[in-house]
Amino acid sequence: MDQIFSAELFEWRGPAPFYWLMLPEDVCECVRVEARRATYGWGVVPVSVRIGGTDWETSLLPREGGFVLPVKKTVRQRERIIEGLSVAVALQVVPRGGRAANGTGSTM
Repeated sequence: MDQIFSAELFEWRGPAPFYWLMLPEDVCECVRVEARRATYGWGVVPVSVRIGGTDWETSLLPREGGFVLPVKKTVRQRERIIEGLSVAVALQVVPRGGRAANGTGSTM
């Protein structure tokens, strides 16, 4: 089931600098329910994401009792997303069925 939300892009410098979106609590609740069938350990949840016209697969990471979504440089450039900008996101938890994160499917 797709979850649609808006969140503000922020930079998190640890352990490596990267850009993230914090999921709203209501979306986190839905992810927690669906994660039971999809997580592959450490609280990491595989997802399919769409921002603008860009689709890719990645994983949510747990942070501060919720989840954060990493936003790759290629996505930020393609969609012209900068730090502090509020971004509309469509997200779906997608079990990988044993395949690696870099297996079949779009991982950009």
